[in-house]
Amino acid sequence: MKNCSKYKRQYFLPPVKCMDWAEKDYVDHAPVWCSVDLRDGNQALVIPMNLEQKVEFFKLLVKIGFKEIEVGFPAASETEYAFLRKLIEENLIPDDVTIQVLTQAREHIIKKTFEAVKGAKNVIVHVYNSTSLAQREQVFRKSKEEILKIAVDGAKLLKQLTEEANENYRFEYSPESFTGTEPEYALEVCNAVLDVWQPEADRKAIINLPVTVEHSMPHVYASQVEYMCKNLKYRENVVVSLHPHNDRGCGVADSEMGLLAGADRIEGTLFGNGERTGNVDIVTLALNMYSQGVEPNLDFTDMTNITEKYEGFTGMKINERSPYSGALVFAAFSGSHQDAIAKGMHWLEEKKPEHWTVPYLPIDPKDVGRNYDADVIRINSQSGKGGVGYILETKFGLNLPAKMREAMGYTAKAVSDHTQKELLPEEIFELFKKTFENVTSPLAIHEVHFQQKEGGIVTQVTSSFNGRIQTTEAEGNGRLNAVSNALKKTYSFQYDLVTYQEHALEQSSSSKAIAYVGIKKPDGSLSWGAGVDPDIIRASIDALVTAINNR
Repeated sequence: MKNCSKYKRQYFLPPVKCMDWAEKDYVDHAPVWCSVDLRDGNQALVIPMNLEQKVEFFKLLVKIGFKEIEVGFPAASETEYAFLRKLIEENLIPDDVTIQVLTQAREHIIKKTFEAVKGAKNVIVHVYNSTSLAQREQVFRKSKEEILKIAVDGAKLLKQLTEEANENYRFEYSPESFTGTEPEYALEVCNAVLDVWQPEADRKAIINLPVTVEHSMPHVYASQVEYMCKNLKYRENVVVSLHPHNDRGCGVADSEMGLLAGADRIEGTLFGNGERTGNVDIVTLALNMYSQGVEPNLDFTDMTNITEKYEGFTGMKINERSPYSGALVFAAFSGSHQDAIAKGMHWLEEKKPEHWTVPYLPIDPKDVGRNYDADVIRINSQSGKGGVGYILETKFGLNLPAKMREAMGYTAKAVSDHTQKELLPEEIFELFKKTFENVTSPLAIHEVHFQQKEGGIVTQVTSSFNGRIQTTEAEGNGRLNAVSNALKKTYSFQYDLVTYQEHALEQSSSSKAIAYVGIKKPDGSLSWGAGVDPDIIRASIDALVTAINNR
């Protein structure tokens, strides 16, 4: 690309090295979660949610387990104001849930916000003003001192109005565009706000460090967060919160590394909806922790229902590859992947280990309400024997011999390649039956009789080939061998019977059996057949006939 020199790095490193976060390898406990779906998420929609949708979305967030929910910017519009009043007046806010309201650090907006929250039990009033170099110079055209005064005046008004209302509201401050702000200056502003609020252990203040725009790699943000955590006043009474956006596609990484750097809280949205490229995706963050054995304190066990409701409320669509929630994120089309997953699932059943370690699946799909048949092994022209065999075994109870699984895999691949589409489990089963089960042309057996004699079995077989009926007698060391010898004698077939396998299909008094037969032709290739019948002898004969017909 041309003219990259028009861009420069717009972030600022801390004045001292802050790298303690690099000594940690995973987030070992869940943060405080705050959903901003009803504010950040809603304002980013082409068609914002109506009142009823917002109420139902709020209920969904409560059900998932959010204890802090930013319900909107009540001074921004009548819809926002009416929504908040409905929540309060209709007693829709559980006692253990805190609502959060956003306001600019402007007097008339703050006062309108306080009118909106009257009667609410647990409230966080979130005030912000932008502190970045670009905003100071280009938008507000104010000095550092003037920007600091806006923040302090806003903080004072929050405290004054709360005291006048005789409430115990909690306060949050965000230096908007924190990542484009000099860390020393961001610290100065935040500490000035904290000096106004004087937070205490039973009423902690929140300092939110938003990645309003991503300017840097995640490790830079982690260093900025660590600098703030180490130098904020009243740190033991301050909740350090993160609010990452996703301009560089690093919102999740920013959040995880920011938590390693000492942050306590995350503001984000379900599935990452938000302005421009979106907010950080709380679903991904929470389930990343879950996959490391950390309880996220949010419930995504019914992911399908959550995604359906979310899409209905917002008009957005969950990307098929969205981590943990997308329709295809557990799907394996590759033959080698399918084979590894199938073997891993069998290993789990056999060994019953304490921890989940199935190849290619970071978590058990069942933990988020998905199922193996529909979501994991998916068959197309890229698939192989492992996936086809796994579907036939787990969904239809067919345990094919290894080489027969290979033949069935090639058969399924060929059909998928020709039709240019994915094959559903039922289609694979029908393809198996059509290709390998009870094929009776051109060879068919009409009648078989056995007689036990010293040294073996004598059989009399009545068969036809292309319609011509013949009866032949032959001996063998077993029933199937005797029938095979009779057919060879009658039609001069040349093959060796190399594989025979059988098992029950159902566990009941009327259960059927399935037999699999493989024969080796003179050129060394294998031909396969399967037979299904309540009588295992009849099933094995049918399998042999099919294998011969498939030569």
